[in-house]
Amino acid sequence: LDMGATPSTMKELNLPGARPKVRIDKLLRDVAAATDTTSGADTTTKEVDLRFLLQPITFLPDELDPSRVGSLVCQRTELKGEPRNQVAVATGEEETFPVSLVLVSIGYKGVPLPELEKEDLFDYKKGIVRNNHGKVTSSILNTNTNSFDTKGGLYVSGWLKRGPSGIIGTNISDAKDTVASILFDLKNGNIFDDDDANKEDAVQVDVSSKSGRDGLNLLLKERGVKIVDWDFYRKIDAEEKTPGRLRSERQPREKITSVQEMLQLL
Repeated sequence: LDMGATPSTMKELNLPGARPKVRIDKLLRDVAAATDTTSGADTTTKEVDLRFLLQPITFLPDELDPSRVGSLVCQRTELKGEPRNQVAVATGEEETFPVSLVLVSIGYKGVPLPELEKEDLFDYKKGIVRNNHGKVTSSILNTNTNSFDTKGGLYVSGWLKRGPSGIIGTNISDAKDTVASILFDLKNGNIFDDDDANKEDAVQVDVSSKSGRDGLNLLLKERGVKIVDWDFYRKIDAEEKTPGRLRSERQPREKITSVQEMLQLL
């Protein structure tokens, strides 16, 4: 665990919202320590080695049977950057592992909507929408402000903001970061009707005149949009627990996977 840790890594464990990372760090260290104390006690015990900061490069065929995988070539990486903004950078050092089975489990990678492609708002390498604390930006440096152009009123959160990483707790702190940007812009009048807040003719929004949630509910009703409110969710929850849906007595629920089937409960 210590091999890939950096000063920024250790600082991250002491920052606000770091509780999920602290728990994971403690869990891994406790398991590693327990493994060290029992090593060699039982020769039949199987071990799982967790190797971090390794980037798969290529698969090599088995020498005796070229139709099967024989080894995996990885490139070592190292973390660089400030706390919460570290990225894995290739070191050029390679390591080859003999393997007979490879399970690819790298999570999801974000893909852009057409509009994001046209306006250079998407980072293809990271699979994320370009952003600054959740506020969407382009890759174009504005020479007048010496900062990257932002998109008025457009924000991002979750994996499209940071990439496929973390757990539920990570999403909570991630969302708080984006919400903080929204609140800051609302307070300082940085929300614009025009889609480009950097244009001189962009119209600033008077948020005090907006009707908020009531206005949104009215708009959805006028457009005939079916929404899932709390009462509707409880109907779905009850239906999934109906004994007639369950495949066994021990099964807590049978999930409804069809949106159309859910909407029929309205």
